Amino acid sequence: MKKVLYLLGIMLLMAGAAKAQDTQAENGPEIKFEKVVHDYGDIPFNGNGECEFRFTNTGNEPLLIQKPKSSCGCTIPSWPQEPVLPGESEVIKVTYRTNRSGIINKTVTVTSNALKNSTVVLRIKGRVLDQPTEALPEKANSFGNGSPVNNN
Repeated sequence: MKKVLYLLGIMLLMAGAAKAQDTQAENGPEIKFEKVVHDYGDIPFNGNGECEFRFTNTGNEPLLIQKPKSSCGCTIPSWPQEPVLPGESEVIKVTYRTNRSGIINKTVTVTSNALKNSTVVLRIKGRVLDQPTEALPEKANSFGNGSPVNNN
């Protein structure tokens, strides 16, 4: 009987130690984004290409964001430089230069000290419309054909 109680006691101690290690492994920062894709839809040439990706530190230690990396020079991220405390929210702002028409499909890779999702890829998509062409107005003249020279 003593051996059974002794073995039961050892098993309980081992289970408690394993649970303590699990709890210890969960301590740290965590990052949770509200969205990871922003769809601009159709935006005008030289239009507003700014958007925000809101995130929260759902962990229990300060979250540090390293310099996000964009897939090209036309996509410019800005991020909080200070640690994001547990429970607080912040934004990563992304500006896309809309001075070129065509399809938008770019990424921004965010790296942090989060325990689980330390690297998150944010994506922007949409389409920049063609640049409007400006036509010079024609002034009607007495010849009726828009030409200053009479071709009669």
